[in-house]
Amino acid sequence: MPLTAIGDIVRQSPGGVGAFNVIQLEHATAVVTGAEAAGRPVVLQISENCVRYHGALEPLALACLAVARRAEVPVAVHLDHATGRALVEEAVALGIGSVMYDASALPDEDNVRATAEVAAYCHERGVWVEAELGEVGGKDGVHAPGARTRPHEAVDYVARTGVDALAVAVGTSHAMTTKDAVLDLDLVADLRAAVPVPLVLHGSSGVPDDVLREAVRRGMKKINIATHLNQAFTGAIRDYLTGDERVVDPRKYVAAGRDAIAREVIHLLGVLTC
Repeated sequence: MPLTAIGDIVRQSPGGVGAFNVIQLEHATAVVTGAEAAGRPVVLQISENCVRYHGALEPLALACLAVARRAEVPVAVHLDHATGRALVEEAVALGIGSVMYDASALPDEDNVRATAEVAAYCHERGVWVEAELGEVGGKDGVHAPGARTRPHEAVDYVARTGVDALAVAVGTSHAMTTKDAVLDLDLVADLRAAVPVPLVLHGSSGVPDDVLREAVRRGMKKINIATHLNQAFTGAIRDYLTGDERVVDPRKYVAAGRDAIAREVIHLLGVLTC
C-alpha cells in the first residue's frame, strides 16, 4: 500500500487515530501488525529522543517508511517533538510526511515566530505540521498534570502559526507508568468547539481506557502513546528471560516483546474506535 499522508488518516478515520512511538524496528513492525489485525490506520512516530539514541534519524526513518509502504492498512510516519529546524528539514528530505515541531520551551512570541517559519517551510513541501503552546501564565510545563490550554490562546496560536494540528494540555503528562491521569473532559470539548484544527493528546499512556474513549468522543483526534508500549515490550522480554535463563538468541525474547506490543496496539485501537 502506498505511504499515507497523516492528514488523510486524520480526516478520514472515525474516532481517534493511534500514534505510537517507535524505538527500534521491532516496534514499527509490531505496531503495523496490530493495526492490520485491527483493520485500522496508524501513525509510526520517531521522537527526537529516539534519534539521539540511535545517533541519526535516517536509519530508523527509512526502516519505518519501508514498513509503512508494505502495510495492508494506511500508515503514516511522523517526526515527534523535534526542537530544531535542522532535524525537521532532514525528516522532510527523507520523505517523512508530518512533523511535530516543539518550540514550547521558547518565550511565547519566539515560539510563534519559529513555528510559523517551520510551518511555511513544511507546507511548501506538502508536509503536515503539529505544534504546541509553551508555558503560558505560569504553567509548570505544557504537559504537567496541572497545565491547561486556554481555548482563546489555542485559537490565536493556530491562526498565527498556520499549523495543521495542535497538542493541548488537558491533564496528561509524559512517561506515566500508571493509568491514573485525570483529564478535563469539559475543556477537551471546549477546545474542540473553538480550535479549527485537529487536537492531539500527548502522554496518553497514563489515561484509563474509559477516559481515553470519552476524550475521543469529546474531540481529541490524534492520540500519542509511547510508555505503555514500552512497558508491554519490556515486561514480555523480562518474563521470557526469567523463564529461560539459557536463551542467547535475541530473536526469541525480542519476538516476545514484539508480540506484546502488537496485542496492546490491537486493544488500544479498539479503545479509540468510537
